[in-house]
Amino acid sequence: MTAPHHHRPAEDGPTSPSAPMSPSGQTNPSGQTNPSRPTSPSGLAGPTRRTLLTGAAATASLAVSDMATGTAPAHADRAEPVPSSLRPGGEFDAYVARLAQADQFSGTVLLRHRSRPVLARSYGMADKARSIPNGPDTIFKLASVSKCLTAVALGQLVQRDKVDLHAPLGDYLDGFSAETAKVTVHHLLTHTAGLGEYAQSPEYRQGLKEWASERELMDGVLALIRKQETAPAFTPGTRHVYSNSGYFVLGAVVAAASGVPYHDYVRAHVIAAAGMRRSGLYTRPQVLESREIAHPYWTQQSGERADFTTSEFFGHVGGPADGVYACAPDLLAFVDALTRGRLLSPAYASAFTSGKVLLSPADRPVVPADARFYGYGFRDTVTGGHRTWGHSGSAVGVAANLDVFPGLDWAVVVLSNYDNPITPIVLKARELITRSAPLATEGG
Repeated sequence: MTAPHHHRPAEDGPTSPSAPMSPSGQTNPSGQTNPSRPTSPSGLAGPTRRTLLTGAAATASLAVSDMATGTAPAHADRAEPVPSSLRPGGEFDAYVARLAQADQFSGTVLLRHRSRPVLARSYGMADKARSIPNGPDTIFKLASVSKCLTAVALGQLVQRDKVDLHAPLGDYLDGFSAETAKVTVHHLLTHTAGLGEYAQSPEYRQGLKEWASERELMDGVLALIRKQETAPAFTPGTRHVYSNSGYFVLGAVVAAASGVPYHDYVRAHVIAAAGMRRSGLYTRPQVLESREIAHPYWTQQSGERADFTTSEFFGHVGGPADGVYACAPDLLAFVDALTRGRLLSPAYASAFTSGKVLLSPADRPVVPADARFYGYGFRDTVTGGHRTWGHSGSAVGVAANLDVFPGLDWAVVVLSNYDNPITPIVLKARELITRSAPLATEGG
């Protein structure tokens, strides 16, 4: 089997749109769900699962789920009405259903306004071999959305004066060339360090078949990056070139500065601290055993899809650039913890999610926007006159996107276990949310 490309930084996130087809899906008029009590793949008892699966039998290729419940916040009565285009049965709902019906989308979408779920849909199969459908609590690999969590871990250490944003890499890690050791933490966070892509090397693909622990992954990839990065590709700070190697190195900085292995630190201080009870940095055995984790389906040259977990290149565990798995509600728990001072102070949360580097129109992923910036592990975009922060991700059999609209109090999660571009869904949500909101001076 030919080794796939495991990171696609030039296409990291929304890319070209796909043509929609006929609608499907149903609305749950009662808003009720059927409770069950699964155990999370990490071995911790999971929360009460809120699911409603409608549409397909076990042999069908399409599974649809619907969740539109939630307790209204205290200010709900004075909140502006949610546009019909974003409600169950509206324009967005029908748009996603058409893509799913055409087998161009498999996964979950979740829209929230003022802390209240507005629409949740799940389509397709989490595991086709076992006839397990995707549901609202299905766990997906986040790919590069993982960088948000790595950046927050680093931010915590900055707050504690264990890491200096202006300090050179050589202050925390040895073994790099003299020139590479001079790049700063700021450069690494903003993809302006001039580092490259470890995942494109034959040594990495070989390592995927051999590394059998988190430590072996971290040591193996760091050795590869040290070998590759003899000097930055450009003067650090002068250009923005997306780099998975840079974020892998940041994970090693987290470990060095905290004295705790990267995976353990993020599990305890980000995932658990945020209340992301179903999420984790799961290993291959955990993914294969679990009925809660979606298998990534890799598009072949023939157009058919293969379960990537059966490939020899499906590694033991992911790293700082791409390794987190989460369900859609857990990503919103992460947003809440970040914006409410439980992960970073409000000042640092604002600083990390705000743009530091202006992206050019040619910087990928190329998406329509008024202006695009990269912050510290978060993209910061102005669309339709309104600010959106978050991140996108794409990998073999995976596509993911998190959008937070701070001035409008909307959040949108799109998670997929296909590697089809999710651009049409992401952009449709942005269009409808910003179109429905009056232009105004925004905070946040």
